[in-house]
Amino acid sequence: MPKTILMTHIIAGYPNIEESRKIALAMAASGASYIEIQIPFSDPIADGKTILEANVKALQNNITPDDCFNLMRNLKKQIKIPLLFMTYFNIPFNYGLEKFCEKAYKAGCYGLIIPDMPIDEENNEHYLELCKKYDLKAIQVISSITPVRRLKKLAKVAEGFVYCVSRFGTTGEAARFNKNPAAYLNKVRKYIKIPIALGFGISDKRQVEAAKKSADIIVIGSKILNIHNRFKNRESIPKIKKFLRGIIRKA
Repeated sequence: MPKTILMTHIIAGYPNIEESRKIALAMAASGASYIEIQIPFSDPIADGKTILEANVKALQNNITPDDCFNLMRNLKKQIKIPLLFMTYFNIPFNYGLEKFCEKAYKAGCYGLIIPDMPIDEENNEHYLELCKKYDLKAIQVISSITPVRRLKKLAKVAEGFVYCVSRFGTTGEAARFNKNPAAYLNKVRKYIKIPIALGFGISDKRQVEAAKKSADIIVIGSKILNIHNRFKNRESIPKIKKFLRGIIRKA
């Protein structure tokens, strides 16, 4: 059975910059193929309780986008896999979109995941244009209700991979994960020919096994933070490594 291609998720500055760096290193050492680094935001509309609370804590730590650029730059010295920034558009908009893209590129960023940046605003914001200028993959986010006309439009601009949301609602562990996403993802594949990542609610080997039958990349975020939150001591990093290695090697 082929190795599971996994994308994991951290919030920069949660519980602090040094710990978020250690968690990212543990993810890479355990076989993650991609890591998203979330730039904390006060109103992360796509995220559930675990990630929301981590965003709040990071902001209380006064984490800025520049801190996040520095974190990625430092990680790239030790991690060879692609690192992405995930955030909400208010952050790069207020920072200055071109300045943000340039800094992300210089930090070693592979791509950007910005769920609330619709491609319809390209004529005003020039987001896709700037991503191309700075060699950043503009990762597009898709749901099961994305209409065909929208999929066709996204197919023209999608790069790297597309991020498919596995269920309605926000991020977080979910007992009611869609066990058979094949119909949804097969519809996406009819129009989009690059790899498909599937996320939201995936938290155990059973769910990973179901998801990887149709998806190319499996995304796990809240589960890892919950492991860290449960132990909150020297055990958390070994526990995260054990969980991820079990997912990647056995699923």
